[in-house]
Amino acid sequence: MTPTQHDVAIFIGRFQPFHNGHAALLAQALATAPLVIVVIGSAHQARTPKNPFSWQERAEMVRMTLPDAERGRVLFLPMRDYYDEERWIAAVRRGVDGLLAQGGAAAAPSVVLIGHFKDATSDYLMNFPGWQVASVERISAVDARALRDAFFGNAGTHLDAALAALVDQAPVSTLAFLRTWAALPIFAELVEEWRMLKEYKAAWAVAPYPPVFVTVDAIVRCADHVLLIRRGQAPGKGLYAAPGGFIDPRETAYQSALRELKEETHMSLLAATMRHSLKACAVFDYPDRSQRGRTITHSHYFDLGERELPEVVADDDAAAVEWVPVDRLIAIEDRFLDDHFHMLDHFLGLTAE
Repeated sequence: MTPTQHDVAIFIGRFQPFHNGHAALLAQALATAPLVIVVIGSAHQARTPKNPFSWQERAEMVRMTLPDAERGRVLFLPMRDYYDEERWIAAVRRGVDGLLAQGGAAAAPSVVLIGHFKDATSDYLMNFPGWQVASVERISAVDARALRDAFFGNAGTHLDAALAALVDQAPVSTLAFLRTWAALPIFAELVEEWRMLKEYKAAWAVAPYPPVFVTVDAIVRCADHVLLIRRGQAPGKGLYAAPGGFIDPRETAYQSALRELKEETHMSLLAATMRHSLKACAVFDYPDRSQRGRTITHSHYFDLGERELPEVVADDDAAAVEWVPVDRLIAIEDRFLDDHFHMLDHFLGLTAE
């Protein structure tokens, strides 16, 4: 491809963390267009072993690899996960158009999407009509998950040695960032959760088939508030979540949702009231939605109307329970377990344009 053949190059990734494979794609983007927009996915997720770094930290990791003269050519676009590819693609295009408009770009700039087709998760690259796709061969077998495992699995006295062993997989600046970041209090918390998840998956490794878990959740709205718990244990200890849990073999999904709601919040309303308040149900089945493994949840949306908020008391897996104003939910988006914010968004339209 002829250098600077296009006006803008788009590079999409999660960069958890930024590694040499990413660096190679970024270099290709810089060689292809005078302006590069780096779209940072999973931008507003809570910190977890899968998503340890904020989008600002990831932008800094990318920026640190660039010479000073190149930094002005790269813009960053944080993008939340919508778990709805059509909606996500529309949001990416709106964000790119907004950045280009701010920079006074031409009315119809030539845009190229730089990417690597590694598996089915890369199919989105073909779903941006009007943008040319430049597929780049994989430079190395480096994998962000393996880097995170080395990072969390060698916490303590072995961390420096583990990072030193990664010099052929990540830029020196990324390794320096990880070494500094490991001094933050959150590192120890995520190490503990990483170990819990590793043990959890090992316990299921002996199953004859990869397990598929089925759970239920209750989204309860009342007087412009929504009922949320704060999780009392890993994974997601301390994060907000909808009341819920695993389905019981002898219950329907609806029965399990009501049972979990009562066990975790002690909210006690008549069965007829709950049945009348049930407004919608939805299945959330994105393959990577839960860190514990393949988990399909049946979410039930109840609207109790403009009544007095029912009394609630935390119990079971919940460390706390509270009625949170709906208009406050966006402000705490980065404090939710897994995709629970997106469940709320699905029923309440929190991020509607």
